Amino acid sequence: MDIPEIENTDDWLGCPTPLETCQHQLRLYENEFEELNLQLRQARERIFKLVEMHAEASKECETLRTKLAEADKRAAKESRRATEIETRSNWELMAKGKHICELNTQIMAMQGKKPFPDSLPPRPYSD
Repeated sequence: MDIPEIENTDDWLGCPTPLETCQHQLRLYENEFEELNLQLRQARERIFKLVEMHAEASKECETLRTKLAEADKRAAKESRRATEIETRSNWELMAKGKHICELNTQIMAMQGKKPFPDSLPPRPYSD
């Protein structure tokens, strides 16, 4: 066997030819390309679903903000109304108390009693 023939392994059993090696490498690249395309397609589908979910959540958020604003308006209105009712009630109670006091004064005057006793007790005289 000649020296240049030692490196020629084309006729050896089980050794691929350069063409077979290139075809094998090409199939590996094709499989990898298909796998990457599949992964890309799946990622795009997931992204599309996330975009849809975000749109729905944004829409719901806006609806809830609108409802919250309406509820805040109603709460402020009812708070003002409660304050008005409380103020009116306090004024009515004060007016009734004043009227009762006046009637009591008139009754005591008719009975001959002193309506308002001396409010301060006499002070002892001290030098």
